[in-house]
Parts: sequence; structure tokens; C-alpha cells
Amino acid sequence: MRVQLVDPSAFTPPYDRALAAALARAGADVELLTSHFLYGPVPPSEGYRVRECFYRRTSTRGLDAPGRRALKAAEHLPDMLRLRRVLDADVVHYQWLTMPALDAHLLPSAGPRVLTAHYVLPPRPSRRDQATARRMFGRMDAVVAHSEHGAARLRDEVGLDPARVRVIPHGAFDYLTRLPDEKPLAPELQAAEGPVILFFGLLRPYKGIDTLLESFREVRGAELWIVGNPRMDPEPLHRLAAESPGRVRFLTRFVEDAEIPAILRRADVVALPYRDAEHSGVLYTGLAFGKPMVLSSVGGFPEVAATGAARLVPPEDPAALASALNELVADSAARERLARSAGEAAAGPYSWDAVAAQTLALYSELRSGSR
Repeated sequence: MRVQLVDPSAFTPPYDRALAAALARAGADVELLTSHFLYGPVPPSEGYRVRECFYRRTSTRGLDAPGRRALKAAEHLPDMLRLRRVLDADVVHYQWLTMPALDAHLLPSAGPRVLTAHYVLPPRPSRRDQATARRMFGRMDAVVAHSEHGAARLRDEVGLDPARVRVIPHGAFDYLTRLPDEKPLAPELQAAEGPVILFFGLLRPYKGIDTLLESFREVRGAELWIVGNPRMDPEPLHRLAAESPGRVRFLTRFVEDAEIPAILRRADVVALPYRDAEHSGVLYTGLAFGKPMVLSSVGGFPEVAATGAARLVPPEDPAALASALNELVADSAARERLARSAGEAAAGPYSWDAVAAQTLALYSELRSGSR
């Protein structure tokens, strides 16, 4: 079976490439159509082809080029029209659409067509949000949600026919556990004493880092690391950290793949105190490394916690978060139980081979016309 995966803006290279490699291992002929990722190295292609056919002029100018967004917008329409001539696989599986309202009208009508709903809707969607989502998802023969929560939103809020919605989990990012060129801990993170609580990923307001810092005032016997590229003003976070009796370390820059293993292996607990999310790549990185996690009860997080891999707390509840963190910091046996469950989940339902098997089954159903 020939499959083309499409992610024009290279929004999620680790996911795209892990899925492509797993589909190839399962016997599919896979091509990834994307653009050059400008933020750092990406996983090498293993058994599949990559064609960087979007935003080529923008990519050559680099991240800091003046007028980059305008040039990318100018390239978008001709690139999407050119895509119509390039798509010739048995199944086309879109991962993201850069301009959903426009792209819904530009996609070729040939099928089967699948779209993964990495993000369904904002927490309180407007009618316009719902209408755009309905146009985009409605053009597909099938839409993949990573959780029952996401599938319910597609059915109930977007209004999709339930027969078009399929739940296929997000895989654990286990490729990070076997990188050939791991780097040591950054100097800012070395010589930690005692348990380490880790927040990792892009720093954005919806991720509840302020809630984590407020809760950390009541946590004893650990230090807190906040690691990731800021997409918000970090100064308020530094002010909150200064109020904590415990040590808080910041590493606020882009962290390349080769640096991630040392950070995850040193962490004793991974905290994801999000206010809202469908999913998180950090969650599936934590699973891959078998890390105990404390998660807000949002989006699809409870479904991962149900495997026994994480503790759940209400979002925006510093007291509940502090209680969960204190319990895990003080109880190594509890951490070991969570870690064991995380490893089992990563090797089982959240393995990429399991994801690929379910994805290929969906492709076969679509090709046979049974859906």
C-alpha cells in the first residue's frame, strides 16, 4: 500500500517521522511531504522517503529573515496547488493544514483522505471556530483522534458523522531513548541534589507553569526544573520562582533532541499542569522514558493516567498539585510503580507498532469501501 503523509509546515516532525517509520516497518510504501524544519535536527528517515516540497524559498532564508511570515503566506497557495499534482498514493494522510479555512477548499477530491486531529477546537470555541473545523474535517473520509475525549469533541462539537471518527493513540517517543549522539546535561542543570521535578516543553501560558510554581512553594525535598523555549514573557515566572523556598532552575531556550535524554533520565517526576490540551508530546516522551508523571485532568490526559502511568490533579489547583508532588517526592516506591506502568504503556498500547497496525487497518477499510 502506498501512503503519503502530509505536514506542510512541519508542525510535528517527531510524530510524522515516527508514524512514517512504523508504517514502513509494517510493509507500507511511505512518503512524507513536508517542509524543512528550521529549529534543529529531526529524526532520520527509516524506511520511508521525505520530500520537502513546501515553503522552499522561506526555508532557505532561515528563521530570522525579515518578512518570513509574509513570504511563507505568499508561497502557500502555489505550493498547495502544486500538491494536487503530487498526490498519487493509495491513501493520503494529512497531519496538519497550515491555513485550514483556505486549505479545506484546495485539497484534491481524490481519496481516501485521512486527517489526524492533533488539535480539535479551542476550549470555548466560537461558531466560526466550529464552522472552520467542520469544513476542514468534513472534507475527509476519516478523522483520527488520539483519545476518546478528542473523538467526542469531533462528534459533538464539530458535528462529524461518528462513522468517520477513529480513535488511534499517539505513540510514545521511544526514538529519543536510543539516540546515538546523546549530549550531557547543560551546565545550568548539573549537580542537582535530591529528587528533580521537571517541566519540559515550549513555555506557553496555557501550560500552567505559574500554577506549578505556586504549588512548588509547598513542596519539600526537591528542586524544580523549567526547561524549554519561551513563547511567553518568562519574567513573571522568574518572580514566582524567587518566592519559593526550594531551588528552581530555568533553561529557557530551544532544546535539541540530543539533549533530551539526559534531562529526562535525571528527572524523578514530570509535571504537566496544563490548563487545556488535547495532548502533549512531552507526555509521550515521559512515557517513553518510563517517568512518573503528574498531569492535569484535561483533554486526553486522563486516558493515559488510566494505564497507571500518572497521577491526575484538577487544572489550576496549586494545592492539589503540591500534594501529589510531595507524595511522589517522599515515596520512591510510588514513583517506581508509576514508572513501571509508564514503561508498559509505552511498549503496549502506545507503541508505534500498535499505532501503525491500527492506522493500516483504517486505511484498508477506507480502500475497501467498508466505511
